[in-house]
Amino acid sequence: MTTPCDRPAPAGHPVPAPGVLDRPDPVPAPARRPWHGVLVATALPLDDRLRVDYDRYAEHCAWLVANGCDGVVPNGSLGEYQVLTPEERARVVESAVAAVGGDRVMPGVAAYGSAEARRWAEQAAGAGCTAVMLLPPNAYRADERAVTAHYAEVAAAGLPVVAYNNPVDTKVDLVPELLARLHGEGLVHAVKEFSGDVRRAYRIAELAPGLDLLIGADDVALELAVAGAKGWVAGYPNALPKASVALYRAAVAGDLATALPLYRQLHPLLRWDSRVEFVQAIKLSMDVVGRYGGGCRPPRVPLPPEQEAAVRAATEKAVAAGLA
Repeated sequence: MTTPCDRPAPAGHPVPAPGVLDRPDPVPAPARRPWHGVLVATALPLDDRLRVDYDRYAEHCAWLVANGCDGVVPNGSLGEYQVLTPEERARVVESAVAAVGGDRVMPGVAAYGSAEARRWAEQAAGAGCTAVMLLPPNAYRADERAVTAHYAEVAAAGLPVVAYNNPVDTKVDLVPELLARLHGEGLVHAVKEFSGDVRRAYRIAELAPGLDLLIGADDVALELAVAGAKGWVAGYPNALPKASVALYRAAVAGDLATALPLYRQLHPLLRWDSRVEFVQAIKLSMDVVGRYGGGCRPPRVPLPPEQEAAVRAATEKAVAAGLA
């Protein structure tokens, strides 16, 4: 298990030069919180019978950290948590913790019911994790009272909660005013902001200065990093960790001379993170760069030929540019 001094450089540590893809030197980071830095929403490897390959998953988590990422987020949408059995979902968390240490693992604990979400938070705590990520109620269009009660129930499990705002998929929008109330009541410590509206970064900072903003969509990574994000819950580092980490470190350090060219090169891939087919696209890119992406469980189906060709071409271009 890692110790705080084993961690890679925290958000804001300058990118070393030359060698933009080199991993920053580790520095002691006693104030670093579990959701700071680049946390990868991990894709889940499935074998040819669509069974979870736990050994391959553990290896993937370790590989991500070895390539500069600060931690992993299992059981998010990219990890296909909705189609896992309870036994699979628990074992995925345990495999990640065994691979990289609980202080680097922030599981998604979303569920239709608040009681179930709390049980997943308790399972995460028992596995050794130090924070969890939680969507609002997503079985129906919950109002603010229901959202508050939901976060209060999961916060009672005892781990810090990172809210996940994804109004596109959940139809519940954690607007800055609501986030400020949740934070003021001690129910959330950070927010993964996936609305795509970068203006919210500044409103959140005004209303809740102590609430950490996390980049939630890969294709607004630069904009939110410049706006003060403390972390990035990211998808494309599954395939391109070094380039993604270099982009983030440069952006939060204000080194736009490094960050902007990288962002332009990566953006044809990063924008897939905001599309319906993001799981299939990221897994395909993993295959192209020589990692194992593999298939998805139904109801997801393979990409149609034109989308597969676009993802493959963009990934091959990134590889040719030395970004893999």
